[in-house]
Amino acid sequence: MLEVADIFRAHGPTWRRTVSLSLGQLKVMSAIEQCRSAALGGHVLRCSGCARTEIAYNSCRNRHCPKCQGSAARRWLEARQADLLPVGYYHVVFTLPAAISAIAWHNKTVIYGLLFDIAAQTLRTIAADPRHLGAQIGATLVLHTWGSALTHHPHVHGIVPGGGLSSGGERWIACRPGFFLPVRVLSRLFRRRFLEALTDAHRRGQLQFFGEHAALADRATFAQWLAPLRTCEWFVYAKRPFAGPQAVLAYLSRYTHRVAISNQRLLAFDERGVTFRWKDYRATGRTRYKTMTLQASEFMRRFLLHVLPAGFHRIRHYGLLANPVRRDNLAKVRDLLHVAPRFDPPSDDTVIQAQPVFICRHCGAPMIVIDIVARTAPIRAPPMSRGAT
Repeated sequence: MLEVADIFRAHGPTWRRTVSLSLGQLKVMSAIEQCRSAALGGHVLRCSGCARTEIAYNSCRNRHCPKCQGSAARRWLEARQADLLPVGYYHVVFTLPAAISAIAWHNKTVIYGLLFDIAAQTLRTIAADPRHLGAQIGATLVLHTWGSALTHHPHVHGIVPGGGLSSGGERWIACRPGFFLPVRVLSRLFRRRFLEALTDAHRRGQLQFFGEHAALADRATFAQWLAPLRTCEWFVYAKRPFAGPQAVLAYLSRYTHRVAISNQRLLAFDERGVTFRWKDYRATGRTRYKTMTLQASEFMRRFLLHVLPAGFHRIRHYGLLANPVRRDNLAKVRDLLHVAPRFDPPSDDTVIQAQPVFICRHCGAPMIVIDIVARTAPIRAPPMSRGAT
């Protein structure tokens, strides 16, 4: 199968000498290039059934690597299953306008952080209003920074239980069947609060501007630039509720650990460039699904647009689902709904049989590690070009 790693290995060394990349982007390239190769070491395995031997090389475990996110998603989902409530769940999306997306690339930590926090504040504020739901809600938000064509398109996907606790926490308030919160009201409040927070960040000197946006460093110019954004429509979308808890998990498995492009979408890599599948959301029906060919350099540039700042969390929980209070709140909600926890924790005398880590592809029997292959190099940024300081 064609992989992003193949493109990086073939064109990365030459391309890196012609462009300026951050240390984080260089580390991502290096990790993807070395993933599941001899450079990271591995294990020599022997099947306990058919006695076949093979080498399994280690993964890079980088969160931007297309090959490493499947197992990470499974582990995360196993931890989330116990958090599901027997209520309807809604999918909401908050998207930044193109103008703000353009300055977000040089201000990722600030603007992505505002996108998370303002989206959560908007949901909780409108939900707490007695004219709408009048309840304390929880939400899980997931950041995506890309469009299907790898363009820069920051937005957050939210998974929200269809209801919340009353102000005193004594009862569960469910939303109307098939309807969570009014989208237009969410959009207007999200727009106002985000622009207020962005103006405050500019006043504090937290934003940086380069190239065609350099003039925005001036406060008056920035205020003038923001003016049209106060009147245009901001995209906030709320889908119909999921069809049961398993549908929620299926959705989460597709979205929580997704990277900018999966290897499965790559179709060809030749003298014309990199060809991949993409979805044109402006079209309808089957015409939505198209193919695109980019030069290898442009493909790599677009892929690396979506490298997140070190330590930046792309999955966050708010309100009733915030990490410090989630367990207690879920227990209270289940008690009010008169339902037992979905999964009881095992008792001390329960013996849990661990599943074998490696399974033989030929006969399905467990494989035994008989030797260790030492790694030859750590995952780090590629070496500087000659003459660089």
